[in-house]
Amino acid sequence: MNLKKMRSVGNVYFFVLCTMGAIAILSSTMSKSPVLNPFAVSIGTPSNLLGVIAAASTIPGILISLPAASLSDVFGRKKMLLFAAFIFASAPFLYLGVTNWWQLALVRFYHGFATAIFIPVAEATVAERFPTKRGERMSVFTSVTYVGRGIAPFLGGSILFVTNYGFHILYLAAAIVGVTSFVIALLLLSENKIGNISPVRAKFATRDMLKGWLEVARNKGSLIVSFVQACQYYAYGVMEFYLVQYMIEIANLNALAVSMVIGLQVISLIILRPLFGRFSDKYGRQLPIILGCIIGGTLLFAIPFTTQFTLLLIIAIGYGVGFAMVVSSTAPLMCELAPPKLVGTSMGFLSTTMDIGQTLGPIISGIILATTLAYTGLFTSLTLLLITSAVLFLLSDINKEKDKDLTDTKDT
Repeated sequence: MNLKKMRSVGNVYFFVLCTMGAIAILSSTMSKSPVLNPFAVSIGTPSNLLGVIAAASTIPGILISLPAASLSDVFGRKKMLLFAAFIFASAPFLYLGVTNWWQLALVRFYHGFATAIFIPVAEATVAERFPTKRGERMSVFTSVTYVGRGIAPFLGGSILFVTNYGFHILYLAAAIVGVTSFVIALLLLSENKIGNISPVRAKFATRDMLKGWLEVARNKGSLIVSFVQACQYYAYGVMEFYLVQYMIEIANLNALAVSMVIGLQVISLIILRPLFGRFSDKYGRQLPIILGCIIGGTLLFAIPFTTQFTLLLIIAIGYGVGFAMVVSSTAPLMCELAPPKLVGTSMGFLSTTMDIGQTLGPIISGIILATTLAYTGLFTSLTLLLITSAVLFLLSDINKEKDKDLTDTKDT
């Protein structure tokens, strides 16, 4: 009876965490897609700085994700989740006072801390509370947050369409959603009792962590997989921001059409990512990674040669298919390349390179777009990057690297 009660409590907590996460990510994504680019343009942001605006919110992921997860070990998960929820709730209000590009960059930077803290701490919470169902529950949690991410472009685009690009109305709506997430967290989240770490133990834990990072960084297979992941999120960050601008400036699509293209691309990720993950479990990681890079790269190359809504929709969904094929395989492959004691460290390494790629993408692409190459050069550069990553991955002979790591693990 007690065991059943514990499971029931755990399931309720999981439902609360998923609900909070979906609503929080809905709020943060509404503040970005598809509103961020037209809002940045409306306040006179120079074209060569648009990439800085797009990348500002991803920088906190590089800086704070791992420290936030570590702090939750010391101070408890709930405190860190509440801190993230407060940022989710407060950040949308700050957009209302923005009048120039550097203010928008600062607000985006502040807003980025919410997701950077929330995602790793929430995943640690799920792993801690469901030790025998970690993979299943963490996958469900990720899918639920992507539901919020998928709804956001439709809802945000509809608000912009109805209000004729009423940016302040959209950000007020995002604020209401963010406050709702904060209230749920404040009233319904409970704390797992976590023992405090002594200063001496924390010192040794930090030293061991740094050794683990060095060990992963010296692993050729891990570096190749991380490079592929960084390239994918480099391209994804550019697509998420500059495809909106392309559809508005060049294709002359309205806000509703733009939101449909972006939203359906996200929905394709929600549906296909678990399916391709299961495929890679059964048939191996290499094929979906290589094929996904080629599919994504080919479709990106086609974007500047069409302005038709239907074709852009097909391209966006197809790109989502290729992206899902790759990212559903890179994470489990990274785990397989690492010794058991460093699985967590390897995932942290992969996450950091992902954030670096997603940060650099819009910044470098903004510079490319400001040249005479314009959109043709921008999307061609993404194609070359993804095809190059596929070739390097193919030449790396990752299976030998896996076998070597497995042999080393057995020997130790």
